[in-house]
Amino acid sequence: MQLISVSKIWDAAEHNAFTDLVRFNGDLYTIFREGEAHVCANGALRLLRSVDEGDSWQSVHQFSVDERDLRDGKLLEFRGQLLAFGAGPIREPEPQPLKSFVWHSDDGETWSAAKHIAAEGEWLWRVSQYQQSLYGVAYHPHPDNGYVALYQSDNGMDYHKVISHLNQQSYVNESGLSFVEGVDSPPTAYCLLRRDPVWSNEQDALLGVSTAPFTDWQWQTLDKRIGGPVSFVHDTKLYAVVRLYDGEVRTSVVHIDTQAHQINELLTLPSGGDTSYAGVVLQGSELLISYYSSHEGQSAIYFARVALAN
Repeated sequence: MQLISVSKIWDAAEHNAFTDLVRFNGDLYTIFREGEAHVCANGALRLLRSVDEGDSWQSVHQFSVDERDLRDGKLLEFRGQLLAFGAGPIREPEPQPLKSFVWHSDDGETWSAAKHIAAEGEWLWRVSQYQQSLYGVAYHPHPDNGYVALYQSDNGMDYHKVISHLNQQSYVNESGLSFVEGVDSPPTAYCLLRRDPVWSNEQDALLGVSTAPFTDWQWQTLDKRIGGPVSFVHDTKLYAVVRLYDGEVRTSVVHIDTQAHQINELLTLPSGGDTSYAGVVLQGSELLISYYSSHEGQSAIYFARVALAN
């Protein structure tokens, strides 16, 4: 695995972070949060489009909802439409619980109104497609009864809870959900799940494994702490782009060894400090990555090209 190129594509706000990346109608789109700081009252989601394979980017939309601090925008092409996801609380003047939202568009420029999805207080963090359905893992942080839940949608706009308590092993939160079609075995789902040492000392990531219809899950503890995961499958192997905490904090492409339950770092992207929350697009033998980092001072959005083989 080798870094081909990397470029800074946006730093217009005081804090630019939490990205995702998708190809839609032949063009590349990236979404990310703009705000005054890592946590503030006025977060909004900025959508950029590139019509020249990432050489240049233009702003095409900004998402905002009430007075919420929108965060962690995600993108997905589904049945000819572009879906955007985000979530956030109201912080001022009176704090109100977090809500998760979805928007849809036919052209990437004109968007529907925000639709509230998942239960109030649940952060539907990332949605992945399997066959004709969408699946996503929402998390509800709480020191006594925090959990992650599995949601499903058949149309992209309406979501119902499949498993109300998918995992409750300490402070479980952000996730990457990937599916592998079996040759001589049932289809398999992998859930790469972040944990943080907030209410206990448990911090190593978890890997959940399930076969269709994805109602029974087994969990294993991995050997590293991660942040902001996005996972993907290439040649039947499970990979991810994550924040790593051992040594200098950085954003890296990793291989998830599903048998040995290990996270193997393959490539460190130019990054440091406040960083990670990547989006990925597989393109033949290349991996396209959006991410954010503050290694050059101000937190900014970056776009990288990676060769999957040296």
